[in-house]
Amino acid sequence: MSPQPPSDSRPPLTPVELFLLGRTLMKIGEESLPEPAVGGGQFRGGTRAILVVLSDIHAHDNTSVGAIASRTGLPQSQVSGAVARLKETGSIRTAPDPADGRRQLIQQADEVSERVAEVRRSDITQALTTALGSDDPAALREVTEALGVLARHLTPESVSRLRP
Repeated sequence: MSPQPPSDSRPPLTPVELFLLGRTLMKIGEESLPEPAVGGGQFRGGTRAILVVLSDIHAHDNTSVGAIASRTGLPQSQVSGAVARLKETGSIRTAPDPADGRRQLIQQADEVSERVAEVRRSDITQALTTALGSDDPAALREVTEALGVLARHLTPESVSRLRP
């Protein structure tokens, strides 16, 4: 006879529950990000694409818009827009491709831009507290610790293992 799980344990998440949790976490993350000074708030709504593109550039330096679109599944127009915004904030730089002068290669900036530094200094506590609907320190600590575990095991590189 196999041991029974404790009565308070939940069955594993379904794919739909996992998807919805991921969407909720993305919204909390987006809410935590400070608005950029450049563009007066025009970046809202494009935040997800910008973060996906920047993450891809960090994993694949000297890349192109087409290659990023292929790896991320984002439309090429959305990647181009994200690249333009990242370049405007100094987060990346571009250079002509020596093999094809019509194409630009995208690279990480040599130094951390002010925008990247601002984002790195931002904190999730307020958005997480709002999403929880409670300022209970025990609940906040529990969720923050759980997010830390997930972040250690499910890194941005994890997504590349899902795509052939």
